[in-house]
Amino acid sequence: MSECPAPCWPPILLDPTESREEKPRASGKTMVIDKGLGRHAFEDLLETAAAHIDMIKIGFGTAPLYPTGLLTHKIRSARQKGLVIYPGGTFLEAAVARGVADSYLDSVVEFGFNAVEISDGTIEMDRRTRDELIAKGLERGLTVYTEYGKKCWGSMLEVEELVETVNGDIRAGAELVTIEARESGTGVGIFDENGKCRDHEVLHVMERIPAPTLLLWEAPQKEQQVHLLKMLGHDLNLGNIAAADVLSLEALRRGLRSDTFVY
Repeated sequence: MSECPAPCWPPILLDPTESREEKPRASGKTMVIDKGLGRHAFEDLLETAAAHIDMIKIGFGTAPLYPTGLLTHKIRSARQKGLVIYPGGTFLEAAVARGVADSYLDSVVEFGFNAVEISDGTIEMDRRTRDELIAKGLERGLTVYTEYGKKCWGSMLEVEELVETVNGDIRAGAELVTIEARESGTGVGIFDENGKCRDHEVLHVMERIPAPTLLLWEAPQKEQQVHLLKMLGHDLNLGNIAAADVLSLEALRRGLRSDTFVY
């Protein structure tokens, strides 16, 4: 008896927008923030949604809090799925503040991470230091992401400063720049105290940067994701996506949810 073929959906229903770029992709990237998933939850995430994830950030300074075996397992599993995985920039800031940035970067490599995030959301960092850290990450074979924006409540986006930072970071070798919104998406960056987007600032930024693919917008709330996708296109890079929301975001990108329905 011949084996029955696996069931499949009509091809047009896989992506009604007919525009979703396949991985590896330069646009439409999804970054998931992992704030403490255990082994089984992480494996469930990869089994269910790895095809729709580009990057996983081990949030803020949680990396050293894991049992070493669990952390290395997560890193190895993510890389086996072809994903970029890296510790949050706040951990790097702690290393800079304590004068151990070089040792930190060495440890990032030793643990098996394939990227690093350079940020100054909590500390002050001049252009020279930022450039040096980017260079040191690249020297170690890491993909380097940077982040723009302060984490304290009420810290808003300054367009000219952002454009200058993006140009400097990309020139130094960073792959893309993340726009800070924290895991709450309120009262920081492009979002006001109610989580509403300051559209005029976003559009001003998009007019000034060399390419939209250079930015990754943190947008943890579903309403923010819908708004940005409608305003800037389905191939926008989005980050700080909760593990449970990956498929929901992918459905939004492909027009498979009422908010972005395509017909």
